[in-house]
Amino acid sequence: MVSNQILNYITWKIDPDIFVIPIIDHPIRWYGLFWLLGIILCYSVSRSILRNEGRTIEFLDQLTLYIVLGTIIGARLGHVIFYDPSYYLNNPLKIVAIWEGGLASHGGGIGVVTAIYLFAKKQHLPFLHVADRIALVVPLAGACIRLGNLFNSEMIGKVSDLPWAFVFTHIDDIPRHPAQLYEALFCFLLFIVLYRLWKEKQFRINDGNYFSLLLILLFSFRFLDEFLKVNQEHFEDSLIINMGQILSLPFIVIGVCVFIYNRFKKSLKVN
Repeated sequence: MVSNQILNYITWKIDPDIFVIPIIDHPIRWYGLFWLLGIILCYSVSRSILRNEGRTIEFLDQLTLYIVLGTIIGARLGHVIFYDPSYYLNNPLKIVAIWEGGLASHGGGIGVVTAIYLFAKKQHLPFLHVADRIALVVPLAGACIRLGNLFNSEMIGKVSDLPWAFVFTHIDDIPRHPAQLYEALFCFLLFIVLYRLWKEKQFRINDGNYFSLLLILLFSFRFLDEFLKVNQEHFEDSLIINMGQILSLPFIVIGVCVFIYNRFKKSLKVN
């Protein structure tokens, strides 16, 4: 009966490993490839934006290094602290074993914000000025990472009878929401919206407009998308909302505060 039902849905049986490197027997995974693609796309778009503002390649290279390190360190520590602190407290050496999996996007967000602050301080630039330029490309990275999750058959959705439901054969034979794909598509759409707004220079009057819009829209969608996902850890089953939703709320609040502050500042200028 189940096999007949599968024919009505999208069967997803992609191997997470693209190939295995001979001799060292180390796999090259789709997830890592999408991470690399995200970095390349973000770098390319940022280069175009910063070049138009008269910034040098050295400036972009330093900024990229800060952001990549901030993302990886923040995402790893976010997983360690928010999702499984007891395990890593008992196995501290496992904290650095990122090749075994375990990256939290909210921790990555905190890492990016921290990296922006440190870079802006070093370059003697306003935090929101740098944050706006990073906000433009963050959705591209987010989309690539979520596609990596899709190819890994992880962060799966709840059971669904919709015609576009995915059967993740590496997990089970049950049709589910492709929650990773929903978020990837939203991120691509968000990038297009932010980039179009960037072309309309009037929206750039106040630093922080793009940063606030990113936080509000991205994490609001993340909050809603979590309703369609299976909880990542068992302890979340006892919560009213899961950890992903709890961690999304501060980002949304910060985005709203920055947006209101900019509206207030703009009205003062007009008056």
